[in-house]
Amino acid sequence: MDWLHHIFQKSPEIALFLSLAVGYFIGQIKFGKFQLGGVGGSLLAAVVISQAGVTIDNGVKAVMFAVFIYAVGYDSGPGFFNSLNRKTLREIAMALFLAVSALVTVVICAKLFHLNKGLAAGLAGGALTQSAIIGTAGDAIARLGLSADQVKSLQSDVAIAYAVTYVFGSLGAIIVCVNILPKFMGQGLREASIEAEKELSAGASSLGAGQIRALPELVGRAYKLDVSAGKTLKEVETQHQDMLTVERIKRDGKNLEPTPDLVLQLNDDVLVVGRREAVVAFGANGNEIANVEDIGVVMQTREGVFTRKGMNHTTIAAAREVVDRDMRHGVFIQSVSRAGQPLPVLPETRLEHGDVITFYGSPKDTRRAVDAAGYELPYSNKTDFIYMGVGLVLGLLIGLIVVNVGGIPLTLGSGGGCLLAGLLFGWMRGKHPMYGVMPTAASQLLKDFGLAAFVAVVGLNSGLQAVVTVKQSGLTIFLLGVFVTLFPLLLTMLFGRYVLRYNNAAILAGALSGSRSANPAFGGVLDKAESAVPTVPFAITYAIANVALTLLGPLVVGLV
Repeated sequence: MDWLHHIFQKSPEIALFLSLAVGYFIGQIKFGKFQLGGVGGSLLAAVVISQAGVTIDNGVKAVMFAVFIYAVGYDSGPGFFNSLNRKTLREIAMALFLAVSALVTVVICAKLFHLNKGLAAGLAGGALTQSAIIGTAGDAIARLGLSADQVKSLQSDVAIAYAVTYVFGSLGAIIVCVNILPKFMGQGLREASIEAEKELSAGASSLGAGQIRALPELVGRAYKLDVSAGKTLKEVETQHQDMLTVERIKRDGKNLEPTPDLVLQLNDDVLVVGRREAVVAFGANGNEIANVEDIGVVMQTREGVFTRKGMNHTTIAAAREVVDRDMRHGVFIQSVSRAGQPLPVLPETRLEHGDVITFYGSPKDTRRAVDAAGYELPYSNKTDFIYMGVGLVLGLLIGLIVVNVGGIPLTLGSGGGCLLAGLLFGWMRGKHPMYGVMPTAASQLLKDFGLAAFVAVVGLNSGLQAVVTVKQSGLTIFLLGVFVTLFPLLLTMLFGRYVLRYNNAAILAGALSGSRSANPAFGGVLDKAESAVPTVPFAITYAIANVALTLLGPLVVGLV
């Protein structure tokens, strides 16, 4: 063990990455239907590795959590602000219920097992993983008018009970939110997220990585002409409400230029591109051909930001009427999003300035459409570090703000500050898509690595002390910590399901992890959900819990 301790002292980062590797390996192991997951596995692995004696600078933990929570907020900003006016009261009620139930549980445990004020406060801080309680409880103890030795002893007890209960406080929240809650709801987190996404997008199902639709909205088909013979190109296209375009024509082995006044003839080979229902109607007589040479065409999608003057709040149908036919010819709207949220492509859908429209058509047609609609949104796989850096700085500055209420210092902390900044900057990016690019892959890396490293550092720094303290103080405090961790969580889960009427497992899991200010649990929820859906309720409950749980320190000291 000494040689391992020596290695970790020389290079503590080895312990960090070893915890990640071992933790994610453990997280993949299935015990029946139970699977710990990478986040819980990393915490467990880090506690074991910490027994060799290793310390990681807390600055690493702070940085990792800051980038994790900022990226979470950034991805969820548009959805969060869109939801503020609908279900906020439910999240507030849930966070307050957990704080009150946790307070009652801690006080009852302290009375039954004759815990002093210090041990009771430390029990609350560790089992609820709210480190701020150490500070608020310690300050409250100092104000009791006791002797210096008594104050020192009680403050030491706070730290001891905190160290003993903290590890399971993190692990227990993961188990409840990631494993127990989905089974209780009878709905997997991924399935629940898909359902919630479908509701947000007006019934349109969302696609996962590597998924495509078997029946796409926009299609291309080749036909041998029959009933449309004798009509001009323009007549054929207008007959189908311009929902299709004849892109290529082949006659007697020669390709013809598709001009509006060109008269189609019997047995012409034509390539038709457009909305599926129109193309199907065109080929209703069954003259589709499979092998056609030299009439293929390359199509392109372009994203454009809608800024056209005089057309703000105009429906798609009205826009089609206003825009000249030659301008919109050969161009189809593939998708529309507003502040990062998809909109249904329907005639009655209203377009607003700042909406991102994805156009489909030939390269020259889509270029013309983008220029007419506003300006093109260029593709980039590079992160805008100016935008990200300013966002993180602002979040950390917000975290430094402390408001004294009745002598109790209250603060959002760096986590709450970076989450708030991420939400704000993500929302602004949705409103102004030219700025603040953060590719999905980059955002996902920040979330995955940031959370995993944060959890591993927590385990490495607290694991050794926790085990030593358990050996010294016995198992009573530890077992009480298990109860204080699990009971309020399970009670709040039932409250959320049956009183607040949460019927979606992913949304309830996000709200529950936020109500406990349980960052590792929230990370586990995101990992299983593979979606940002849980973030909206988490952001609301997390902000409230950060304040409400911090208040438990002086309340426990006063009531025990």
